[in-house]
Amino acid sequence: MPWLITKYLITAAVVVLVSEAARRSDRLGGFIGALPIVTLLTLVWLHLEKQPESKVANHAWYTLWYVIPTLPMFAAFPFLLARLGFWPTMLASVLITVTCFGLFALAMKRFGIQLL
Repeated sequence: MPWLITKYLITAAVVVLVSEAARRSDRLGGFIGALPIVTLLTLVWLHLEKQPESKVANHAWYTLWYVIPTLPMFAAFPFLLARLGFWPTMLASVLITVTCFGLFALAMKRFGIQLL
């Protein structure tokens, strides 16, 4: 249980760090938010929990493929925010991401990469 609490606290601290940095500087917050901090933490957690190397490697491999279909959402968000407001833009961003992910997964399946 202490290990789980430690993981929660460190991971939450990362989110707080990004949001506080973004409050002070759009660029700095965006930069820190774009860093693969959560993925790196997850890789560390898996390693420290003595997961097999294949599990750790697979996490990095699938993260690569899952990042790509999220990129259109980041392009659409600023455009939609000015037109729809925050909550509708959040919903639209989720829908864009889910749609892009589904289409991307179908496309990758043709190359033998199973994402679903």
